[in-house]
Amino acid sequence: MIFHALMKPACRAFPALMLVIPLLAAAQESALRPWKDAQGRVIQAAIVSTTADSVTLRMADGKEHQIPLARLSAEDQAFVKNHAPSATPAGTAPATAAPAAPAAAAARIPVEKRVWPANVLVPSRAVEIQPVEESAPARRFVYRSEAFEFTSQAKLAGSVMKEVARTFESTRALVTALPWGIVCRPPEGMERYQAALYETRNDYIAAGGPANSGGVYSSGDKIFKVPFPSIGLEMRGKTYFKNDNYDGGTLIHEITHQMMHNYLPFLPKWVIEGTAEYTEMIPYNAGKFRTEAHKIGIRDHVQEMQKRGYALDIGSLETHMTMNRATWDGIADSENRAMGELYFRSVLLVYFFCHLDGPEGKKGQRFLRFMDAVHGETEALRLFFADPRVKRFPDGRFQYPKSFPPPDMSSESAPFKHLPILLDDRGYPQIAKEIAEGYRSIGLKVSVN
Repeated sequence: MIFHALMKPACRAFPALMLVIPLLAAAQESALRPWKDAQGRVIQAAIVSTTADSVTLRMADGKEHQIPLARLSAEDQAFVKNHAPSATPAGTAPATAAPAAPAAAAARIPVEKRVWPANVLVPSRAVEIQPVEESAPARRFVYRSEAFEFTSQAKLAGSVMKEVARTFESTRALVTALPWGIVCRPPEGMERYQAALYETRNDYIAAGGPANSGGVYSSGDKIFKVPFPSIGLEMRGKTYFKNDNYDGGTLIHEITHQMMHNYLPFLPKWVIEGTAEYTEMIPYNAGKFRTEAHKIGIRDHVQEMQKRGYALDIGSLETHMTMNRATWDGIADSENRAMGELYFRSVLLVYFFCHLDGPEGKKGQRFLRFMDAVHGETEALRLFFADPRVKRFPDGRFQYPKSFPPPDMSSESAPFKHLPILLDDRGYPQIAKEIAEGYRSIGLKVSVN
């Protein structure tokens, strides 16, 4: 489950491309040229490299950003194709652990060269726990791992805190290592990702946790919240330890949302929940995701859902893929079973687009191109807010000059902007047929229309 904070009227749009950045030195100007986006905005930048779908530009301040070609004007798209230097060859993704923290301006590996890692193992250094604050009267115990800060209402045994941190850090490593191209970085203004652990469900609900949930990532305050009972913690003496019911599944799902925070406004709900269900279904144990066992993961997940009485049926493909957030939330809030159906259909779709869609040797590439386009939106938004002409306020509002307006950021349209990449000139009936055939090839009979 995921919450999206409502924005004030002033926050009504996402930027189309980038912003104008002052030149730093005359020596750089000779390499710069004007670039125009599809909405007519102009920036000064130098071309660095290209891929089939994007161009990397170096701004006047020396920072580099990868921009989808589709965001450029027709003239600049032609310039890239006719005059751009060749892309710097990039290696394939490692088959083990992802790097601890990706560099902000790291070159992106072209879609056709990305690989699914065999396993993802969290580095031991990432789960070294540093106690920051321990105050029983205030019910405040703060611990840090490499990328997370945990605030707990009660003292946790060192082994428990390390196990919790291992799940968080492992999920971060997984999302980073998957070829979706997600750049995991803490929200702006935060040195680490924030997580809050509550001693009771009543404490959790009082802090804004939904009553029918086991944990939640709220994109409004950017905090992952979970009550002790959801992850199987019990009091022994004066310290909490994990019991036999300890389960990191809820954590993995919501941590995935947390890692994809910057991408959430640009994704349909079925992708948001389907990717989180996907990471949760990957076989996991003690800091290691067996990503090569994704086929086992989907089969086990299907078997478990069928035991609970869910049908292996996506229903109307077009309805599910184009469902807006108001409709989705209305269905999900009606009852847990209805929410379960939405999640189940979503992970079936995400798995199809990741592993079964496309010809041999190119399976999953449409989804990777789709996610790259969404990544371009996150970069554009980040660059927009970096422009000194854009003023941000503590309550979340922001102002910008009329000459530099961001494009439409409506929740009705922004999440569906890049769906044509997934459709790839195919109608929904054709894709429905391909879904049924794809699952049949791995021994599952999925109904879809």
